[in-house]
Amino acid sequence: MIHVRNLTKDYADLKRGRISALSGITFDAFPGEIYGLLGPNGAGKTTALRIISTVLRPSEGSASVNGYDVLTQPSLVRKQIGFMSANTGTYDRMTAWEMVEFFGRLYGLTEELLRTRMEELFERLKMNDIRDQLVAKMSTGMKQKVSIARALVHDPPVLIFDEATSGLDVLVARTLLNTVAELRDQGKCVVFSTHIMSEVEKLCSRIAIMYRGHILAEGTLEELRERHRERDLEELFFRLISEHDLRREADAAAGLLDVPTSEATGAL
Repeated sequence: MIHVRNLTKDYADLKRGRISALSGITFDAFPGEIYGLLGPNGAGKTTALRIISTVLRPSEGSASVNGYDVLTQPSLVRKQIGFMSANTGTYDRMTAWEMVEFFGRLYGLTEELLRTRMEELFERLKMNDIRDQLVAKMSTGMKQKVSIARALVHDPPVLIFDEATSGLDVLVARTLLNTVAELRDQGKCVVFSTHIMSEVEKLCSRIAIMYRGHILAEGTLEELRERHRERDLEELFFRLISEHDLRREADAAAGLLDVPTSEATGAL
């Protein structure tokens, strides 16, 4: 469903030189699973997801979504995905209903199909009590529900959640995580990026641990535990990061590696 091959993203900076946000990552995500990108802020997760969503162009490599290439068929790719992040914008002067309806029309849904989809979504997400409320007067949790409905209104086969629970209270975050699990059970392909270990352990079918633009390890949680002989995910995570930094420092000291400035600051 999603196929990423040697995806690289570099930025040029006059003061800092070349900044590498992604360093040739490769992964696949399939229908009926939640593929987790686990990493700290600056690991490159958002950069990768923005490329997959056609917001950014890669420097090298390729990515496709449901058979459509992100570079040569961006409009078709966008029809295949629903995207949501902690920073997904909302329009304060619209009501919840108006905003979801607006995006449904952008996706070209017929009036009949759009109304049916919206009625289903507002019922499933328990949004009928806010359907006529202005977004400007909503709490953060209410706005997140509107963002979820907006991402789902065209019934895409692929859903991308980029740090979507960041800043949410525990009840709203739980609702969002339950929705993500339901989408997986419906056969959707879900990519879920986070820095929260417990979310990965509860939700993800497979995991890619990202750091400084690299994928350090990939597999099911059980495969990672067995491969690295570490049962605790947090300990496994920090060990992989520490080992990566030590290798980079050793290579740089030996003159085998020209460390770009971003290695000191982290990827985007």
